[in-house]
Amino acid sequence: MVETRVIRLRPGGENAAEVRAAAAALAGGAVAAYPTETFYALGAAAFVKKAVGRVYRLKKREAAKALSVVACDLDMVREIAGARTPAFTALAGEFWPGPLTLVLPAAPGVPEFLAGPGRTIAVRIPPLPWLRDLVRELGEPLTATSANLAGEKELADPRDVEALFAGRIDLLVDGGPAPGGLPSTIVDLAGEHPRILREGRIPRERIESLLGR
Repeated sequence: MVETRVIRLRPGGENAAEVRAAAAALAGGAVAAYPTETFYALGAAAFVKKAVGRVYRLKKREAAKALSVVACDLDMVREIAGARTPAFTALAGEFWPGPLTLVLPAAPGVPEFLAGPGRTIAVRIPPLPWLRDLVRELGEPLTATSANLAGEKELADPRDVEALFAGRIDLLVDGGPAPGGLPSTIVDLAGEHPRILREGRIPRERIESLLGR
């Protein structure tokens, strides 16, 4: 058991102090639950192996299922992913920041424990300014898997997250209820042709229209 610290965000307010505190904890190996543009997520500094391992254990997630991450901007995406194609340029230009996760070839520096099948990485740039600030302050990507147990429903209410993970995570960033609804859309750009792996907040038709299908 650990003591779960709660950091409360001020809606529409200045959260620089809260962001610095959360980033410092994450840099030290903490695991946090935090709100995204869809649901609450479990976050660990993506290059801290021990913290990423804790996320897997907390979720009871299969080790073979790689975790997605959030980046603060395109420069950070370029540091962790390669093979940027015209499809990447079109989709990222249209939907980032936003609820679109792109599966890309992982850059050589991405550790094996973070890479997915075929040395890939799933990444998005979130639309929440405070969350981008947090990742920028942290200086590396943040894991963005849903804050739930594997196979169970996503959680949008911080009270539900606290009930599930209190005493097991180091930090809860309470931003009030998350919007919920559909999760991010996932598009695989690591293969020869783009593939929609999960239709979510962004409809399939918009993706296919942009790609000229």
